[in-house]
Amino acid sequence: MKITDFFALLGGLALFLYGMQMMSAGMEAAAGNRMKQILEKLTANRFLGVAVGAGITAVIQSSSATTVMVVGFVNSGMMTLRQAVWIIMGANIGTTITGQLIALDAGMIAPLIAFAGVVMVVFLKKPKMHHIGSILAGLGVLFIGMDMMSAAMMPLRESESFISLMTRFHNPILGILAGAVFTAIIQSSSASVGILQALAGSGIIPFSSAVYVLFGQNIGTCITALLASIGTNRNAKRTTIIHLSFNIIGTVVFTIVTLLFPLAGFVEELTPGNPAAQIANMHTLFNLATTALLLPFGSYLANLAEHLLPDKEEHTDSPGLLYLNTSAAGQMGALAISLEQVKNESGRMLELARKNVGDSFEAFRKRDASLIKPIEERETEIDYLNKELSNYISRALAKELDVGESQKLSSYFKIIGNIERIGDHAMNIGGYARMLEEKAVKFSKEEKQELKEMQDVSETVLDELLSCGRDGLEDLTQISAMEQKMDDMTERYRNHMLGRMRKGSCSEEGCILYSEMLTDFERIGDHALNISQELAQTRLKVNL
Repeated sequence: MKITDFFALLGGLALFLYGMQMMSAGMEAAAGNRMKQILEKLTANRFLGVAVGAGITAVIQSSSATTVMVVGFVNSGMMTLRQAVWIIMGANIGTTITGQLIALDAGMIAPLIAFAGVVMVVFLKKPKMHHIGSILAGLGVLFIGMDMMSAAMMPLRESESFISLMTRFHNPILGILAGAVFTAIIQSSSASVGILQALAGSGIIPFSSAVYVLFGQNIGTCITALLASIGTNRNAKRTTIIHLSFNIIGTVVFTIVTLLFPLAGFVEELTPGNPAAQIANMHTLFNLATTALLLPFGSYLANLAEHLLPDKEEHTDSPGLLYLNTSAAGQMGALAISLEQVKNESGRMLELARKNVGDSFEAFRKRDASLIKPIEERETEIDYLNKELSNYISRALAKELDVGESQKLSSYFKIIGNIERIGDHAMNIGGYARMLEEKAVKFSKEEKQELKEMQDVSETVLDELLSCGRDGLEDLTQISAMEQKMDDMTERYRNHMLGRMRKGSCSEEGCILYSEMLTDFERIGDHALNISQELAQTRLKVNL
């Protein structure tokens, strides 16, 4: 093999992987939000779950992307572990579509496909057309890379040492190990299967050896989900165990069947003289048969994952992220789940702020400084979440090109900023309680009644905000009316306070603190309205 052939091989591999990435990214951008909506509406029906998993993976051509999304949904509590089993099974079926496309041998028209895609990206303005153009351009580049690799590897057929290396894969253990390691390195079973098809098409590796490498590739693809599960909860980690156990069981079964029966010969006879199609057919058969075999035992796979990774006592004394998996940033499919994770962390942050608002009013009304410590602890967690979410969204916005997704991320950036300010106002009110206790300030019956009314309306508006999204703009109208009510109450109570000052029935310290508290009360309503407006503008019709 000449040095120029080696360079051509590297160039072909680069084009193949880049084409795969372009095509997957384009498909994910074009259909990512619809994928999320489909998965959210998933029922516990196993057949529907398998069909949805297969369909979505066939669209985005990456079982890794689908599995990463599933890990995120399980981590956020939107999907149960047993629902995830069916999606994972379907994802393994859907990923075989790439091999079948490669087996079509569209190398002759690949430059035309790539040209059409580039024209759409460069000359058309609509984002949807850009996504479709990326898909076509990626597909064309993928086929061009395949042809380059096949041509570059032709001279290896004359190399005795290389042929000797390839024939070693006839050993099932070595073949499976090689396939698993290589796929784990490039983190794409579709890409590694395509490269195996190129090797077989060049006559370098016989189909009888390639089948074991293929089996190992199904195991190696689990590495992406394993990486995505870092930092997630126990159920999300169990999802990756299910994915891994599915492929290990399938590999063991198919290896035994291949050794005992002429399975490889049967598949080879279906498309004689076409190694790429033979590998694609074996890949499809592997995943279809493994799914059919394990479909009745999906719940047992979930039980096995729970047994291998049992529950442990969770320590929540210190602040931490419960839903957001920052280690999955940049992984295929991470975009589809990032909004769900940010949404859940934002909801958790708002719940903490709502609790602090209620407790701070309680402390102020009762002049009880002992209630302030838990408020301060929750405020520390609110500040931590604000920092982590802001940093995560900033990094995501720097990478995100889709206008719609960027707008939603920007809205959540504003939402968490408003939640943090609500927490600050709760801290202010709690701090006034300590001053009231120190100065022994007392309130009249009228003032206590006003404070109770302010506490009630503050808690109500935040409760409404937590459930905002079910009725769209109707919720915004309701929260807007409540915010106006808070403004009116602030003005009315401030006038009452001025009246008490004129009568001399209010101490100087008490009036000052009451006035400051009224300002914080009004600001809480303002920030609640800001949050509801951001949700309405982006049409995020889901609960925080």
